[in-house]
Amino acid sequence: MKKVITDPQIQSKPSLLKKWGWLITIWFCSVLALFAVSSFFRFLMTLAGMKVK
Repeated sequence: MKKVITDPQIQSKPSLLKKWGWLITIWFCSVLALFAVSSFFRFLMTLAGMKVK
């Protein structure tokens, strides 16, 4: 097996905008998932007769 030697100067670092984009995307998806889970539990509790006044 050959090992490929890469020049560190050739590799480009992701831009700050791309990093912030990923951070916001992951944060938004986690908030959305938390909302979905909490809504599902609220639905189950409503089915069980625990209603919010």
